Amino acid sequence: MSKEYSLTPARVPRVETPFRRIVTELPVPESIPILYSLYRYEPIAMRGQPPILWDHAEGFQVYDRYGNKWIDWSSGVLITNAGHGRDEIVRAIVEQASSKLLTNYCFPSEIRARLVEKLASLMPEPLKKVFLLTTGSETVECAVKLCRTHGMKAGGRGKNVIISYEKAFHGRTLGAQQVGGIPALKEWIGNLDAGFVQIPFPDGFRTPDKSFDGFVRALREHDVEPSMVAGVILETYQGGSASFAPPEYMRAVRKWCTGHKALLVCDEVQAGFGRTGTMWGFEHYGIVPDLVCLGKGISSSLPLSAVTGRPDIMDLHPSGSMTSTHTGNPICCAAALASIDLILRENLAENARKVGDVLHHRLHTLAARTPQIGYVDGKGLVAGVACVIPGTKEPDGDLAWEVVRRSVEKGVLMFSPVGFGGATVKISPPLVITEAAIHDSLNALEEAFAEALVAHSAVA
Repeated sequence: MSKEYSLTPARVPRVETPFRRIVTELPVPESIPILYSLYRYEPIAMRGQPPILWDHAEGFQVYDRYGNKWIDWSSGVLITNAGHGRDEIVRAIVEQASSKLLTNYCFPSEIRARLVEKLASLMPEPLKKVFLLTTGSETVECAVKLCRTHGMKAGGRGKNVIISYEKAFHGRTLGAQQVGGIPALKEWIGNLDAGFVQIPFPDGFRTPDKSFDGFVRALREHDVEPSMVAGVILETYQGGSASFAPPEYMRAVRKWCTGHKALLVCDEVQAGFGRTGTMWGFEHYGIVPDLVCLGKGISSSLPLSAVTGRPDIMDLHPSGSMTSTHTGNPICCAAALASIDLILRENLAENARKVGDVLHHRLHTLAARTPQIGYVDGKGLVAGVACVIPGTKEPDGDLAWEVVRRSVEKGVLMFSPVGFGGATVKISPPLVITEAAIHDSLNALEEAFAEALVAHSAVA
């Protein structure tokens, strides 16, 4: 069961750096009535994040209305790749809203045409068709539909198995959770579809065998014949740990899928739009998938997502049979075009690579002197720091939670620990963050780790 933060204000040390400021008790006493209102009227499932009442956010910083500011290591939830509250995105949203075209379903609009053309131009051949949706879960549902449609067309109704990976997260809808590899998230389903099969993800830590032989062996263990597989889908990096598969493994999967007429799907909902130091995360593997799921960082603000893919796959369903109510909402399209322009014009993928190198170097240095850190993974401006019981690979969720809690009190804002039994400290700041701000926030993280370890050992 996940932890909950206390709503009792507590004194915390004052913080004042060029990028962080904490000058009140936390949570702020004046914010408590609003927090209680959320607790009263929203489901318990909405709790779990630090009780910081956001007022506004700019660039890589989040502010409350009480004088505090944080370096944001969450990007919302990996949304604000181009930065929070960018003037260019605000203007685009306002201009589109002022035009009085707020929605138009699947009826044509110029701005939707501009966005799908822009996305297609950024994708490698042959991924030149684009279907706009609203959430990442929708894109995964769409990818499953296309995989199974393609599979049954290629090999009959028995070619319908979707291979995905243990510990993966692909969304919260029925199909997306069955694709996912976290058993606790799908206990509510009851009657799981046997056509969804999860195999170990070759991260080198929880799954030591990183070879493609592990893929073949796992299919045998699940009694899955290659002729049954309609598609293989994976997060380009696993969201809960920021772990990538070896490039040679992914190249072998690509070859296997082609040889067995199965589609390869990369879920880039977290990895896309410069997050990993390249425009698309799959570029690190030297492959081109058949379908790509996009979302989150697509607009740095409003809800929008997309599936891009080969025309022969994207055109499998006839006119009017694969639509969405808010597909290509004009205001969301305006935000996306402005965000993509910022990412390209300011070369934010390269900034993610350069600043990310600084981030990862310091994290690995911290891990080398901290036995309670089992591994550090990620690329660019995404990282996962896994807390473990020393000398084992057992996750230590209590330590991770305490590190995050103390970091927030020091002015570095993160979401609650994720993945690996809720024991991974996830780091994912906006791509506009500077090297100086990364160093400042890492100073806070190192202090939080040191203090948490002392408190942890005292309890133990």
